[in-house]
Amino acid sequence: MTDDFYCDEVLSGRTPVRVVHETANTLAYHHTRPHWPVHIVVIPKEHVPSLTNLGERGEALLPELIEAVRHVAALVEEEHGAARVLTNLGAYQDSKHLHFHVNSGAEGAS
Repeated sequence: MTDDFYCDEVLSGRTPVRVVHETANTLAYHHTRPHWPVHIVVIPKEHVPSLTNLGERGEALLPELIEAVRHVAALVEEEHGAARVLTNLGAYQDSKHLHFHVNSGAEGAS
């Protein structure tokens, strides 16, 4: 097991997820352990280490990933009246695979 939950668990199919939006290169799904009442994770389907370390193909995948984040954020904003978009870096990034959290509501109120 590596420190990449998304490759090891989600993209491998070991951890089932409820898909919100999917493209050829991105996946958005309801967080498996949400911190907010609405908590969706958007990831590239290929391993990309982080926003500051895009690895080999991250730069090419970034436009499609950002478009997926925009799409999901618009859905959340439309349905709930507000949305946040968050990504973590360095020690804050538990899984070393670029991912964005799209959320709404008070933290810990899930």
